[in-house]
Amino acid sequence: MGLKNKRELQTTKQKLRILEARLEAARREPSDNPRAHELSQQSLRRMCNQLKEEIARFETQTVLK
Repeated sequence: MGLKNKRELQTTKQKLRILEARLEAARREPSDNPRAHELSQQSLRRMCNQLKEEIARFETQTVLK
């Protein structure tokens, strides 16, 4: 995908904050189905990591220009 400008960077950072808050809430929530709960948390962690990588790539490219 890749971020193209600072507007997309800010939007991505906002999405990351939302996902991190959701992940933290999921950690505290009790679950009737522990396996599904763990898979949901793994998915949220993967999405967070993907956004962090995109942010880091954009910021690195911006510094190098």
